[in-house]
Amino acid sequence: MATELFDINPLNLQNTHWNEAFQNNKDMFGDRPSEPAVKTLQLLKNNGVSNVVELGGGQGRDTLFFAKNNIRVTALDYSQEGIDEINRKVNSLGLADYVSAICYDIRKPLPFLDNSVDACYAHMLFCMALTTTEPEFLSNEICRILKPGGICIYTVRNTNDVHFGQGIHRGEDMYEVNGFIVHFFSEEKVKQLSKGFEVLNLDSFEEGELPRKLYYVVLKK
Repeated sequence: MATELFDINPLNLQNTHWNEAFQNNKDMFGDRPSEPAVKTLQLLKNNGVSNVVELGGGQGRDTLFFAKNNIRVTALDYSQEGIDEINRKVNSLGLADYVSAICYDIRKPLPFLDNSVDACYAHMLFCMALTTTEPEFLSNEICRILKPGGICIYTVRNTNDVHFGQGIHRGEDMYEVNGFIVHFFSEEKVKQLSKGFEVLNLDSFEEGELPRKLYYVVLKK
């Protein structure tokens, strides 16, 4: 296994890689919603939530699923190609009243007021090329913007995943395989990110052909 550390933040370099990947494949993850999104929709409805902030919207497969089920979504992603694809799909489906898609770097303070958001959802956003302090900052920001009693639902690939420890080591628990850098999470790391929250759920699940091994996390402010 090769080891190579970036001399600048690897997320900056990954932006170009993701833009190119999204440009070359308009439905990189398919057009069906992810399993976590299906599970989350029921959770949102059970809690009377009709608005959600999605962090890391990608090309919009979960964004569109929520919108089609009468959930208003503000989707943030740092790939302009991804945001452009979301907007194209939203317009073609007539869902503009339900979706707002914004190109945004989640390493910055989130563009929402304190105690103003009902729920946040992020499928694999936390396990991008982010050093540990950056997910910690993001978790604090989510806690800041959520209303009291608001919920945060996110997924991360975990350290039982087949790709953990494979490819090029990019520092901490980050490994690059096929050009994509993934930050793998232990259960302990998930719990460290829950400061300010009550942990309602921390489940393991599998996704895709490998399959990927992930945690599904539900937090309540």
